[in-house]
Amino acid sequence: MNRINLLPHREMRRKQQQQQFFIMLGVIVVTAAIIWFAVHSFLDGQLTNQQDRNRYLDGEIAKLDKEIAEINKLKEQTAALLKRKQVVETLQSNRAEVVYLLDQLIRQLPDGMYLKSIKQQGTKVSINGFTQSQARVSTLMRNLEGSQYLQNANLVEIKAATAGGTRINEFTMNIDVVRQVEPDAKKGGKKG
Repeated sequence: MNRINLLPHREMRRKQQQQQFFIMLGVIVVTAAIIWFAVHSFLDGQLTNQQDRNRYLDGEIAKLDKEIAEINKLKEQTAALLKRKQVVETLQSNRAEVVYLLDQLIRQLPDGMYLKSIKQQGTKVSINGFTQSQARVSTLMRNLEGSQYLQNANLVEIKAATAGGTRINEFTMNIDVVRQVEPDAKKGGKKG
């Protein structure tokens, strides 16, 4: 009987299978590394692209914020200018009001009375003065009611006082000024 030694053949086959295993393992590792590098490069590119877009958007948002701040500043300036314009228009339309008020007070003031102070807030006027008798205060109130520039004369207070050793009456009165519409304002409303 012949003996055949099969050990070297098995060992060669085992070495061959090991070589094939390590070659396949190397191919798999290289393929996995290539795939990992490709995926990593792609994702890194996407991340960089998104960061660039975010920086661009942040820059544009900053520009828009500056523009919004400028617009708000312009709105505030416009509002302030409109308020000033309104004050000037009010002053312009009522510039003769003080003249009419003083003229009417002088014309309507009876003899034996004099005024100590006149204070105006809007259309309300407060008058403080002295009179020799209370009847003259009534006369002044009737005279003021007959004026086309003054109305609603209301006596607030009348009290006895002394000035220079003479007994007199001190009074306080409120009246309303009637705002006059100027002819220019009437024409502006009726453009044809």
